[in-house]
Amino acid sequence: MATKQRLDVLVVDADEATTLELKDLLTEDGFQVHVLSDPARAVEEVRRGRYQLVLLDVSPPADRGVDLLQQIRTVDSDLCVIAMTALPTVEVAVRTLKHQAFDYLQKPIAAEELRAVVQQAIRDKGLLVDIETRLNQVVGHRLRERRKGLDLTLKQLANRTGLSVSLISQIELGKSAASMSTLHKLATALGIRMTYFFETI
Repeated sequence: MATKQRLDVLVVDADEATTLELKDLLTEDGFQVHVLSDPARAVEEVRRGRYQLVLLDVSPPADRGVDLLQQIRTVDSDLCVIAMTALPTVEVAVRTLKHQAFDYLQKPIAAEELRAVVQQAIRDKGLLVDIETRLNQVVGHRLRERRKGLDLTLKQLANRTGLSVSLISQIELGKSAASMSTLHKLATALGIRMTYFFETI
């Protein structure tokens, strides 16, 4: 069985309906979600260091939410925090972004909007969601980079290796895990060592 390291998400919002809705949505997407309806406990939770992403309500009174974001920053300056509010204002948006909030969303948050922002955060911050998925993405990226560097089409690489165009495409997109024998064929055809695919991972 593949080793999973699911993204740990903390949702901080005094509105229980919001926390439950966000928890259901993010859990459905495979994340490990913890909710806090008492914002006063947020800094203590963050200090434990188990979260990679925090969804933080900064609704009025906004000072309280922004102050909490500032406190979180003193504990963890790199933690990815997405601010959300029921009453957006330019002033609060500026203040949250000043404290390095990744984004500033208006509630209620549409499921697709939240998914898009979370996925962007994962990409931009390099958050590890799933070891196998991350490995497949890196191998796929390096395979595509090398193939294009040699000015080879998928069809040409398929002809060199005896592999199908479909399989190579799936590997490049990170949607399929390549076996060791498949990687060996690809490495030989591309004139590289197999270790090229895994360096610095």
